[in-house]
Amino acid sequence: MRLSTVLCLLLLQVSAVCCRAGVTSTYVRKPYASLDMPIHHFPSPPGLNAPEQVHITQGDHEGRSMIVSWVTPLHRSPNVVRYWEAKGNFNDYQQARARTNSYRYYNYTSGYIHHATIRRLKVHITQGDHEGKSMIISWVTPLHPTPNDVVYWEAKGNCSDKQQVYAKTTSYRYYNYTSGHIHHATIERLKHDTEYIYELGKDNETRRFSFTTPPKVGPDVPYTFGIIGDLGQTYDSNQTFEHYVSNGKGQAVLFVGDLSYADNHPFHDNNRWDIWGRFVEKSTAYQPWIWTAGNHELDFAPEIGENTPFKPFLHRYNVPYKASKSTSPLWYSIKRASAYIIVLSSYSAYGKYTPQYNWLEEELPKVNRAETPWLIVMVHSPWYNSNNYHFMEGETMRVMFESWFVKYKVDLVFSGHVHAYERSRRVSNVRYNITNGLSTPVSDASAPAYIVIGDGGNIEGLADNFIEPQPSYSAYREASFGHALLELKNRTHAYYTWHRNQDSEAFAADSTWFYNRHWYPHDEEHSSTTPVA
Repeated sequence: MRLSTVLCLLLLQVSAVCCRAGVTSTYVRKPYASLDMPIHHFPSPPGLNAPEQVHITQGDHEGRSMIVSWVTPLHRSPNVVRYWEAKGNFNDYQQARARTNSYRYYNYTSGYIHHATIRRLKVHITQGDHEGKSMIISWVTPLHPTPNDVVYWEAKGNCSDKQQVYAKTTSYRYYNYTSGHIHHATIERLKHDTEYIYELGKDNETRRFSFTTPPKVGPDVPYTFGIIGDLGQTYDSNQTFEHYVSNGKGQAVLFVGDLSYADNHPFHDNNRWDIWGRFVEKSTAYQPWIWTAGNHELDFAPEIGENTPFKPFLHRYNVPYKASKSTSPLWYSIKRASAYIIVLSSYSAYGKYTPQYNWLEEELPKVNRAETPWLIVMVHSPWYNSNNYHFMEGETMRVMFESWFVKYKVDLVFSGHVHAYERSRRVSNVRYNITNGLSTPVSDASAPAYIVIGDGGNIEGLADNFIEPQPSYSAYREASFGHALLELKNRTHAYYTWHRNQDSEAFAADSTWFYNRHWYPHDEEHSSTTPVA
């Protein structure tokens, strides 16, 4: 009896409450509001038409292209990216010309938005192809559409070995806002695992950045992804973002949707899109962010005459959707290192025979697990969530696609939307039929682990109302802001950590090893196998 009493007292002293299913953390964040940072907190860079809001993403399917996007406030030009290998000669630069556009939203007019694809190498950025040999570089110039070029070169090369690509430039109007000139430049056929330097602008408004391409796609290629969602632009958002940047381990970001939260301001104030682009530039200009659209990207507001869904998001953020035979930038796939990443849209049609349904049905059988063993899906609205906020909102999409995820042994599914953190066990709910009554999730070794990470710190605050008792599928949950890291070690093992904002970078509030469903489908919770570091 005495031993039992002592054990009970010890259990009462732990910092988390264990239910029959998993852990509900007892950590309590200080009860202050999550307020947006003021607009002047992130001013434009010096110069009347200096490139700003620069971001890159993968420009092809395999990572040998880069899309560079930026905004110029006044003029459409310069709309060229100059680039060269960091180890090369500065004078041997190449150029890529951007596509340029702009848009109006209510009473806002954007600057000129440029998107340039960097091609034929001896690159906010994002991967510009399917395999990581392209990079999309995007930026904004507030006044003029030019210059809209990117100059780039290898970091270890000679700065005279510059190359150049021109961006495609766009802009848009939204209510009473007119955007700057938004440029997107795609740099293609890059060398794998190589650092490149790139320049935007001209004369005293020239700005220089760099990025590193991923290693060649392969089954045992190690790679580390950051995972962030529902970020916004509050002081808490800044803490999440700075925490991720200072951690330094992430090589690319999987962003699960809800970027600027401009729609939380009167008339969907699109100036907040510009502020957000400046806010995240210290990361998005140097490593690719893989974008997912959330509900706060819809910006569908017929009451102010704005009837085009995703208008600001699609003007500002380019992705390589055509490389994976997708018909929409809202769903697509890329390969990066040892991962095959599929992005889905919670807010586009996904019923039977819709374009998204047809694409995913054809896409999943294409995944070669001998080449890219880690199959990861990103979708904004979660399918498994034990928070009263947005509970079961993803149910219809789960019903449509969950059996496919089990059939093709998806490893991980990352979602946002719920402003809290939760990691679920490998479960499925596909056995139900009208006669057997099996209507609750069951343990399934072929199912993905589901992770909700909509805890970036946005203006709407935390979702702190969890369902009790904790469901059997829920392994760990906590109402805090933070970010995560996924370290792919080889074809069998990956190490995952979630970091709350209030802790030092070395501390992980939640961590676990994931075992690959194709190559090593063991039980992560009860396996005696020693993880491979």
